[in-house]
Amino acid sequence: MRRRLQMLETFIIVTLLSGTAMPCLAQQKIIQGLVKDLHSEEPIPFASVFFKNTTTGKLTDSAGHFSFTLSSWPSDTLEISCVGYQPYFLLMNSAKDSITIEVMMERGTFNEGASVKVKVNKGLLLWRKIVEHKPENNRYKFYNFSYDLYNKLELDLKNINFERFGKLKPLKPISTLINQNIDTSEGQKYLPAFLTEVISTYYYQVKPEKRREVIRAINKNGVRNESINKLLGGISQIVNVYNNFIPVFDKEFVSPISDNGDYYYNYRVVDTQMISERRFYHLVFTPRRKGGDTFEGDCWVQAGSFAIQKMSLRLGKEANVNFLENLSMIQEYKMINDSTWFLSRDKFVADVSPIGKDKPGFIGRKTTTYRNVIVNDTSVANEVNKNKMLEEVITLPGADEKDKTFWADARHEPLNKTESGIIKMIDTLTHAPVFQKFTKTMNFIGTGYLDIGNYEIGPWYNWITSSGWEGLRLRFDIGTNKHFDKKIKFHTYLAYGFKDKKLKGMAEIFYLPDKDPRTFIYSSFINDLDFGQNYFGEITSDNLFAIAARKNGIPVKNIKVNEKRLEFFKEMTPWMSNKLALIHKSTLPLRNLLPIDSFKTSVGKPLTTFEVSLSVRFAYLERFLESHFYRSSLGSPYPVAEINISHGFPGVLKSSYSYTKLAVSISDDASIPPLGNISWIVFAGKTFGTLPYTLLDIAPGNELHYYNKYAFNMMNRWEFIHDKYAGINFEHNIGNGIFRLFPKLRFRQFWTVKTLWGSLTPENKALNFKQGHTFQTLDGKTYLELGTGIDNIFHLFRIDFIWRVLPSTLAKTGDKSFGIFGSIRVGF
Repeated sequence: MRRRLQMLETFIIVTLLSGTAMPCLAQQKIIQGLVKDLHSEEPIPFASVFFKNTTTGKLTDSAGHFSFTLSSWPSDTLEISCVGYQPYFLLMNSAKDSITIEVMMERGTFNEGASVKVKVNKGLLLWRKIVEHKPENNRYKFYNFSYDLYNKLELDLKNINFERFGKLKPLKPISTLINQNIDTSEGQKYLPAFLTEVISTYYYQVKPEKRREVIRAINKNGVRNESINKLLGGISQIVNVYNNFIPVFDKEFVSPISDNGDYYYNYRVVDTQMISERRFYHLVFTPRRKGGDTFEGDCWVQAGSFAIQKMSLRLGKEANVNFLENLSMIQEYKMINDSTWFLSRDKFVADVSPIGKDKPGFIGRKTTTYRNVIVNDTSVANEVNKNKMLEEVITLPGADEKDKTFWADARHEPLNKTESGIIKMIDTLTHAPVFQKFTKTMNFIGTGYLDIGNYEIGPWYNWITSSGWEGLRLRFDIGTNKHFDKKIKFHTYLAYGFKDKKLKGMAEIFYLPDKDPRTFIYSSFINDLDFGQNYFGEITSDNLFAIAARKNGIPVKNIKVNEKRLEFFKEMTPWMSNKLALIHKSTLPLRNLLPIDSFKTSVGKPLTTFEVSLSVRFAYLERFLESHFYRSSLGSPYPVAEINISHGFPGVLKSSYSYTKLAVSISDDASIPPLGNISWIVFAGKTFGTLPYTLLDIAPGNELHYYNKYAFNMMNRWEFIHDKYAGINFEHNIGNGIFRLFPKLRFRQFWTVKTLWGSLTPENKALNFKQGHTFQTLDGKTYLELGTGIDNIFHLFRIDFIWRVLPSTLAKTGDKSFGIFGSIRVGF
């Protein structure tokens, strides 16, 4: 009997499993997914996931995941919502039993919902607690620390209509190649430009402050410039949300947890969650005023310690930043012991559209992860004590020769499918001859130079110019490139004026035996007209763009220069360099200047000199962007000082004059948030000797309507001469200033001051102030220009309004006390 009962129970159980339970399992509906930010691709924690018009729902977990197992779909629509994002609606397919999705949430606003007045603002109270506990949670509280760092930087081109380009016959081959290698994984077309990876160890010590980074591995896909390697590490990319200001390109934005954050932000607590048995507050912040240098976003804050666990920052639509369609900055922190939070991951995504939304642009993505954090340890002190300077970046030998196996093991996080494909695509594109030809052509248009085998021609914008003295001027340049020789570069040009019927030219040799420390020898010969001060970023009269920019009614001065030069440059330390130069120079005034026969000499030829000069430059922690032969300064966090001393020797190669010159200058560009940024230069000099005007100090004037940052724009060239001088050039870019009342314009305000003091000895006056001269000297008086204007017009143009305030009387007919100047200034 018992056995029959056991058999009956078994039969019932089997029947239930096979006849009832199994059909139930077959009818189960399963949906699982991951909710992410469309722009940053970061998971969105604790987003609300509900079936519309039902009570069935839940929140995503701290990693953005969710899942439902149901007997049937509660409604035909799944709604996903989160503060700061537009709602997402998914129509359920009743025929499907299992659905796996990845939801990309588009950004909305953090201001949704009704505004309710409360007696106690919990968001403001929480912000105060965060600020109060900043000293305990900021990683710079430690005496020292170190960590292993993994940096991944990707740049993609976007919104380029390659089909349209392909209709143009010259671009058809490149269009076909690009379409074969384009990335459409995110629904839009992206062309990978490069993806680089760097693995390094970073060390920091507070007192005395020292920073050291040892780069152990570099994976350069699409990047050939070696100087970029050091810029891809951790030293130049430090962002700390606990600071009062956070850098965004060349601007400084107010941190949401700044000590004065309540002046710039509104705060709200929108949620409280338990994560790993710890309570966290969800704090949302929005700008109090439109058009300021502020973020919008949210952060998760641990209760008790009030430490940031994760912060997400983005720019609002009214932010006064150029060319940025979207920007995301995310920082995550993890506990390294029972009470200490330390940075574990940060991500920066910038969607740059220089010519407008949905137009061609690029997207940059930087992801950094931190591992093996060590704090307050003697091993860190021992490592930073190897520094000879406050900051050093060391690249280990063979860092750029690591194989795929090394990278597969060494990465802090594996590449996703898209990133792995990018590396293959970049390799295919960069080795394709048609793509190499295309990039060479684009480089020629942008820089002016074109490589042809072992040689280069250009710049093209100097090929055709015109002036009253030369008439139509044609010039052609040719030089060698790095394929001709790795250490020696030759360059020459010939120019011909069809009015003066004279051939001019220049030849130069540059020899670079060492890049670190930098050492070079330079030699040149030039026989051409003097075209004025040549400052980086400013145009001179030997330029196609200067033809239409010249001021009216100002006599054109022409002078011919015949110069031989030999220079020896040596970087003595990373912050000090010396340059010794030997210069033989003859000048010949041609028009509207005192002629050469006004100066008689007993030795040698008039207006001919032989000079030896020594220049010393001090630039602490200056960074450079280097090409194969040359380099451009990216600036220094400290003022830059220069000293130049030179002496003229008569009787050498028919030189006529004995003199000594001394010149010094100190300059700096500094950010002073929230008041914008300033740039200034203080300079002075003295010439000992009785000399013609060509050897005295000629105050830098500007005879173009194009604004020159380094010249006195209401002063003409050759107007003021001195043998003793001092001056100040100061510019303050305020930011939006008064234009914050009109945030949609995105205009910016600035003001400038340029002043000069100078004098001329009686002996030099007697020699140069002869009949027919047009020179002036300040005689100890003050020359003063004041200016203001509008910057960032259409993100590109700047207008300067300049007043010549002093001297109060204008000595010459035609001098004006007010002028309007235009220029092109590109910046974020």
